[in-house]
Amino acid sequence: MFDAMLRASLRACILAPLMLPPALASAEPVTLKFAFFTSDRSQIYQAELKPFVDAVNADGQGIVHIDVYFSNSISNVESAQPQIVSDGAADMAMVVLGSVGDRFHDTLSMALPGMFRTSREGSRVFEQLARGGLLDGYEDYFVVGAWVSDPENIHSRKPVASLADLKGLTVRVNNSIEAKTLEKFGAIPVLLPVNTTNDAMGKGIVDAVTIPPFMLFEFGLNRVTTYHYMIGLGGAPTALLMNRKKFESLPPAAQAIIRKYSGAWLIDRSTSQLEALDRSIVENLKSDSRRSVVFPSPEDSRTIHDVYRSIVAEYAAASDHNRKLVDRIEAEIIKLRAGE
Repeated sequence: MFDAMLRASLRACILAPLMLPPALASAEPVTLKFAFFTSDRSQIYQAELKPFVDAVNADGQGIVHIDVYFSNSISNVESAQPQIVSDGAADMAMVVLGSVGDRFHDTLSMALPGMFRTSREGSRVFEQLARGGLLDGYEDYFVVGAWVSDPENIHSRKPVASLADLKGLTVRVNNSIEAKTLEKFGAIPVLLPVNTTNDAMGKGIVDAVTIPPFMLFEFGLNRVTTYHYMIGLGGAPTALLMNRKKFESLPPAAQAIIRKYSGAWLIDRSTSQLEALDRSIVENLKSDSRRSVVFPSPEDSRTIHDVYRSIVAEYAAASDHNRKLVDRIEAEIIKLRAGE
């Protein structure tokens, strides 16, 4: 009698998992596809994105897992990254916003010169406005992270020691705001993806490039530039965007984990690393006798300041919407600096 009862109990224990609904019987996590345009060794990935991926994958075991597809393996067109997220070819992607045309036209306000002192300051303002629905173009996306790089500088294969040397210089730029700014100094801007710039310089298509210091070595541009003019243009905006419908379809526990490691958590960690890296690289450039690192003279600094103010004023004057956007940015900057 006892043996029969024992056999029945064991049989029930064995069969019980097989009788569970599929969602409960398999504890497989939801897998998300993340499209990234360069390699896992890049500082963009290591500093900006890896902290998020690692944290979600560690905290989300059995719930949610992110697989990263590196080096444009999903799409090799930089400007197509928002579309592959919208279409579902990827669940999330890192988007270089200067290259995607009018889709995120309000984001040009993040590239206005002279607005932000640091990457952290610009990124926190960008994140607040994008998540708050105050910037057009983000309606179909959950904003995981939003960054503005440190102010960009000019790195050239031709001598640049003053503003006068910019006249006639062909410069790769990140966005149309940067292009308008450099035109006022007599430069000839060319909008190009950063990962094609090295080749363009080798072919003589451009003489110089605008990038923050850490990206100089990221894409091998240190090998083709020896003159560094520290003009402190606006920063380059980028964002890690996730398909909103996909995000909202996730189990609540998965949504909570992604939210936990998005926004301020991610921005504060990544920008502190990149700002430190930028400072270190500038010091290394200054100590290299083969390079020329020039900061604008007092006279040139005044001219630069006046031009930057005029670019902001022109942007604000273009529409009531732009004026309100600039006012909101300035208000957010005041709040951030008051809390420092």
